[in-house]
Amino acid sequence: MDLYPLIRPLLFRLDPETAHRLTLSALDAAAKFIPRPRRLSCPTEVLGLRFPNPVGLAAGLDKNGDHILGLARLGFGFIEVGTVTPRPQPGNPRPRLFRLPQAQALINRMGFNNLGLSHLVENLKRLRARDFILGVNLGKNRDTPNTKAVNDYLLGLESVYELADYVAINLSSPNTPGLRELQHGKLLEELLTELLEARERLAVKTGKSLPLAVKIAPDLSLEQLAAQAEILLRYRVDAVIATNTTLDHSRIAHLPYGQEEGGVSGGPLKAQSTAMVRQLAERFAGRIPIIACGGILCAEDALAKFAAGASLIQLYTGLIYRGPKLIEEILTRLEERSYPSRSRISR
Repeated sequence: MDLYPLIRPLLFRLDPETAHRLTLSALDAAAKFIPRPRRLSCPTEVLGLRFPNPVGLAAGLDKNGDHILGLARLGFGFIEVGTVTPRPQPGNPRPRLFRLPQAQALINRMGFNNLGLSHLVENLKRLRARDFILGVNLGKNRDTPNTKAVNDYLLGLESVYELADYVAINLSSPNTPGLRELQHGKLLEELLTELLEARERLAVKTGKSLPLAVKIAPDLSLEQLAAQAEILLRYRVDAVIATNTTLDHSRIAHLPYGQEEGGVSGGPLKAQSTAMVRQLAERFAGRIPIIACGGILCAEDALAKFAAGASLIQLYTGLIYRGPKLIEEILTRLEERSYPSRSRISR
């Protein structure tokens, strides 16, 4: 029985951050009573990793890795925690998260609020055997200048290297001033050079090569996207996450809170994100797998991402509006469609 439609009106009467905190606390308390999630009968192989299924949790919902086991009970094939920064930071002033139910959307200007690398690492160390893939989304501290940003990402990579199954480099949040400059041209090339060299050293030291994904913004011109794709191909990153939230408020400007600053996720991002997945898939031609994120609110939205060229998908806003039933709905449709496998790309 799906209880979320009954609970959601109560949660939506609360401040979004308060509701978020209470929901995760309740999930932790109930985790041991939740039946084991069912899995797709055919696991998905991407990044040289075996995913129990191709439906994942996007970064942002569990920034500090405090609720991993509870979230895993919902049936995700992979969970991405973070965004985490080297030092703790409070993020932007409240209010900074807004619901727009008419559009099944959220606006957030959280600003990488998190408890820092040390806290996350301690949580990851406590994890024992698990049956899902774990990713860590890395960012830079707000007060770290872009000229020194690589040091923040290097510290994050080194700290979680032996604890994660993959890392995602977040260069595309709109809520840290200047961050998106890092996803272009020379700054992107310098960052990737340092990170990939560090990974080679760590691989020799640990005997493990950790896949590295880059999370990109949806607000790129065709020329910017082409230039970015060329760099990502040249440096042979292991995956691209498309996309982060958008600064385009045109579809929601007329709604309550529609004029609030911040990144938009959910329904208004759907078409924009899917179009970018399709464009990247054409440019990559199977050489780099794509993890699609943005506007997945039902099974048909998920199927559209796979049809556009995604190997994996991630949920966030859809989970807020639909609850855990969304995961089951997507997995059921994938089984019915005998999930084809664009996702068999292995790096």
